[in-house]
Amino acid sequence: MNGVLPVDKPVGPTSHDVVGAVRRALRIKQVGHTGTLDPFASGLLLVCIGPATRLAEYITPLPKTYLATMRLGESTDTDDHTGTVVSSSDSWRDVSPEAIEAALMAQVGEIDQVPPAYSAKKVAGERMYDVARRGGEVDLPPVRVTIHSLQVVSIDLPDVVFEVECGSGTYIRAIARDVGRALGAGGHLRELRRTHIGAHDVARAVPVDQLGDEALVASALLAPADAVSHLSHGRVDERGVADLGFGRAVAVDAEIADGETVAVLGPDGALLAIGEAAGGRVRPRKVFVAGA
Repeated sequence: MNGVLPVDKPVGPTSHDVVGAVRRALRIKQVGHTGTLDPFASGLLLVCIGPATRLAEYITPLPKTYLATMRLGESTDTDDHTGTVVSSSDSWRDVSPEAIEAALMAQVGEIDQVPPAYSAKKVAGERMYDVARRGGEVDLPPVRVTIHSLQVVSIDLPDVVFEVECGSGTYIRAIARDVGRALGAGGHLRELRRTHIGAHDVARAVPVDQLGDEALVASALLAPADAVSHLSHGRVDERGVADLGFGRAVAVDAEIADGETVAVLGPDGALLAIGEAAGGRVRPRKVFVAGA
């Protein structure tokens, strides 16, 4: 088996647990995911299978879309509902919908975001959730992240549901925390569901409890070329196929700009290589054709 399987992770298991479930259900060892979801979150995981595990670095940076529920009036040590409440306030009762929307819109763009104290970020080689759990002081520097869009879906105070599209490395928990602070009420994340990774939609994902349905898995499995459809594509002829087998640069049937990452397809549309455009040709970085 070779491809990328969209999986709908339920609330509860870790992303690693889901990878293990895929490995057991499909009886294949070569499996990896392309972006972690916290245990309390649900939604889309793109699981790379077989040789397609080598595609992970091209899929992980794709923008991600989430449906999130923020609760105003309570701040927690984890910035989500699994943590301990560290402060509470009734001031959310006086917050207007216009103020909520303005605070959310202030998060849009390239911003400096401080990761949650309970996060997998490393400082001096140690993950911050390990430091926080033993009571150590967590002092994380802000990280530059990109939030492409934010939209209020509904307001039923103290809860606010919003949709966010963001770049890799963004913490939705931190958005809830920072919006709560900006409103003077405090806040944390109650629910989180990832609905899209790039153009890939959770609507076509396989629920974890249906991984044993071979027909369903086969219909959902993305071919490697489809999994990297966001990259520039170009085809080669049979001679190009042979050249790729020796790791040689090839010409493709598409206009390409120097420095561009290009997915090279064979005459049948199968992914043969991913490389970098230079001088009108593609220099392969990863080759999937036999012989390379």
